[in-house]
Amino acid sequence: MNSQVVPVITIDGPSGAGKGTIAQMLALDLNWNILDSGALYRTLAYFMLEQKIELNDFEDSKEFIKKNFVVKFDPGTLGEPVKVIFNNNDITSKVRTEEIAKKTSDLAADPIIRDFIKPCQRDFMIQPGLIADGRDMGTVIFSDAKHKIFLIASIEERAKRRQTQLKRQGSKVNMRLLLQELEERDKKDTEREHSPLKPANDSVIIDTTSLDPEGVIKEIKSFL
Repeated sequence: MNSQVVPVITIDGPSGAGKGTIAQMLALDLNWNILDSGALYRTLAYFMLEQKIELNDFEDSKEFIKKNFVVKFDPGTLGEPVKVIFNNNDITSKVRTEEIAKKTSDLAADPIIRDFIKPCQRDFMIQPGLIADGRDMGTVIFSDAKHKIFLIASIEERAKRRQTQLKRQGSKVNMRLLLQELEERDKKDTEREHSPLKPANDSVIIDTTSLDPEGVIKEIKSFL
């Protein structure tokens, strides 16, 4: 790794606040590396399912997992999901299933898994810079980052965005259930014992409720 300090911009916030879109736009604009921490956890869940490794067997399988857990991210094309490359294979669509989402939720709450993932996340800190998208990027993983952004939005707006995303994928959407799921996810994220979702003391909080992505980028750039 380059001996120079690698610049990092962290983008944290709840589901639907716009983290993924904004992180992708910044990475493409600055030509920096990108870390989609949620997709990293999803990839681990995918790998464990593929290898039939249960959570209670993780410690015994840790060395095997560590050796074979090779993940890269490609910002790809704006509007499309960030590409997940696992052991040189594009598994982007495979880690976006409901089965993987459920498994990921269980894994992400476990301190053993979080301890395993942390150095993996830090490995993405490579020149010319890193855009890190997640829920504890500014508070835990890159607490020394110079620029920390925390995105928020009303739960109604976040549900609308999720509804639009799901409709594009051809899924049927129940707005009441979407709101309920977001409320439950928020509660789980903010109240968990390890790495709860909260802004870092030195983060800039941006409400994206009434802003389009370009407006959010403009605000972020005013702080850089």
